[in-house]
Amino acid sequence: MLDVLSRGTPTCASTFFCNFAAVKKLYIETYGCQMNFADSEVVAAILKDQYELCIDVQDADLILINTCSIRDKAEQRIHKRLRELEALKRKRPHLQVGLLGCMAERMKEELFHSEPILNFIAGPDAYRSLPQLIEESAKGQLRFNVLLSEDETYADIMPVRYDLNGVSAFVSIMRGCNNFCSYCVVPYTRGRERSRNPKTILQEVEQLLRDGYKEVTLLGQNVNSYKWNDDGMDMTFAQLMEVVAKTSPDLRVRFATSHPKDISDELIETIARYDNICKYIHLPVQSGSNAVLKKMNRVYTREYYLDRVRKIKETMPDCALSTDIIAGFCGETLEDHEQTLSIMREVGYEYAYMFKYSERGGTMSAKRFPDDVPDEEKTRRLEEIIALQGELSLISNKRDIGKTFRVLVEGYSKRSHDYLYGRNSQNKVIIFPKGDHAPGEYIDVTVNECTGATLLGN
Repeated sequence: MLDVLSRGTPTCASTFFCNFAAVKKLYIETYGCQMNFADSEVVAAILKDQYELCIDVQDADLILINTCSIRDKAEQRIHKRLRELEALKRKRPHLQVGLLGCMAERMKEELFHSEPILNFIAGPDAYRSLPQLIEESAKGQLRFNVLLSEDETYADIMPVRYDLNGVSAFVSIMRGCNNFCSYCVVPYTRGRERSRNPKTILQEVEQLLRDGYKEVTLLGQNVNSYKWNDDGMDMTFAQLMEVVAKTSPDLRVRFATSHPKDISDELIETIARYDNICKYIHLPVQSGSNAVLKKMNRVYTREYYLDRVRKIKETMPDCALSTDIIAGFCGETLEDHEQTLSIMREVGYEYAYMFKYSERGGTMSAKRFPDDVPDEEKTRRLEEIIALQGELSLISNKRDIGKTFRVLVEGYSKRSHDYLYGRNSQNKVIIFPKGDHAPGEYIDVTVNECTGATLLGN
């Protein structure tokens, strides 16, 4: 169902369709998480019969902005970008601009009043309606479709891989989230959790193999809660990982993002059992304080989290761990903050995504808890977290000096085409001289230097 608002007829609206047989150019900008990148590839597939992807925004007939609402800063970036595009739209009156994703779902028609450049809006479950939205909005009516679905997974759509390194690809296996962490908008912007038919997942993986891809990352808001019980099949996430790993020993398998409550022994043992399942787990902790975790509705304790870490390290001593951390959540005390620093030291994360708490309208925390940690204090605590993680990352990388890793080459170093880069099983980036090698190859690389962010080898 499409909703409509009126804001007058755009200049030369008929221009957009007066020569529909001509090749139209589509430019997609994606912000936020890996899920958004996977969604953009689905969107490109839905529109591939009408539009050809382009890499220069100046050539576009249609610009789509795929958005993120996790933090206020992310939304402000989108507002700034839309302002920048206004000049381009004045030069190209037929240009259509659409907003997609979580921000579209969260703010809905409010965006039409604040961002006059927009022609239409589509939420994460409404991408099939894009051809109709585009056509109708070109006639002068502002269209939006932000209805959430209980069953949409886009399982029958083969994504268009427009970020063509030809080596690594994302495969979305589920959508939505049932966790309702008190700070998070995802259950409200992406709907409830639903898993994709494993047959269609395997079909997509097999097609990627035929196309020469060497690595897939299985994606979901809470990927390890994947569960399929239909069509004569009953499958857990661990079982799905095993089936995907068995498609080819030369295919590397990764996954993101996991919730600590669903890191089962079965899953840990499955990762350990297969060499081509990467020994890397992103395990968001958010806080090291039980009091803060309870307020966040994370449904685990510090003790439970550390127990899962111990199980992972006992089963896979070479497994790397990364995490998400929020500084300055509602009511967080200095003692709570110190507990976060202490859990970081105890786990010894290889990498972390670290942010200040950003209140999001409509969430449980916005309704129930005052955002009472001053911004300057949030910043101070975040800086301590970042500094500590820098130390931990450097310690971890120094341990790798002298070790030899199997690396999947992904591309050329940004600094010089004489060097290649790739990742090892632990998701660490390694840079090394090109020699006779090329992207897509597996190479054994010995590490001889490091920084806090990168390994350097031969």
